[in-house]
Amino acid sequence: MAAKVLDAWALMAFFKGEPAGASVEELIHRALADKARLLLCVVNWGEVYYGIWRAGGKEAAQDVARDLSRLPIELLDAGLQLTRQAAVYKANHKMSYAGAFAAALAKEKNAELVTGDSEFQALEKEIKIQWLT
Repeated sequence: MAAKVLDAWALMAFFKGEPAGASVEELIHRALADKARLLLCVVNWGEVYYGIWRAGGKEAAQDVARDLSRLPIELLDAGLQLTRQAAVYKANHKMSYAGAFAAALAKEKNAELVTGDSEFQALEKEIKIQWLT
């Protein structure tokens, strides 16, 4: 079963009902049918949480956190090895620190990163990326 790492961009598109969110919804259905494995780093979970809070307030963020806990997405901690790889990505590329964790998780798990965020273009030769539009 193919593993996919969701970044905050992908999840925000899903929760905001944006067109790219339809692809994320399809991945969620595939995971529910045990045809895909979806991964999310706790750092990116936090990025979604604060992004929703800023856009819609505390209650909206709590609703999204509750929704995320019910989805077939494995929430993974950021240990030292993952954090080191994220720091290397951040040091060598123009990208957000939180985004670097999604990329590092994709590399660590040999998974495909699901995103529409152009900051990951610099890593296309290093990790697999499923581009959302």
